[in-house]
Amino acid sequence: MSSPEISRDDVAHLASLARIELSESELDRLGAELPGILDYVQVVQQAAGDDVPAMSHPVPVTNVFRPDEVTPSLTPDEALAGAPASEEQRFLVPQILGEE
Repeated sequence: MSSPEISRDDVAHLASLARIELSESELDRLGAELPGILDYVQVVQQAAGDDVPAMSHPVPVTNVFRPDEVTPSLTPDEALAGAPASEEQRFLVPQILGEE
């Protein structure tokens, strides 16, 4: 399986459509690499026939939920026990952006 020849001008045109600026050396390198990439795309397209269902993940994905139950939590004093500074049951942080 072989992709059609891709010229340097073709690569430059694709880059322009994608709004990507490429150097002269990148144009040359990608011109040599793109046929191989297109060959791989053809292989994948052959594997994904009409009998293969479309999917976003290779294994089934389900959300895992737990019951929403009220449980004991920290008191404000316990939550702030490790804070360097606190005020009125809140973390005290340095002022930023010149706010008052």
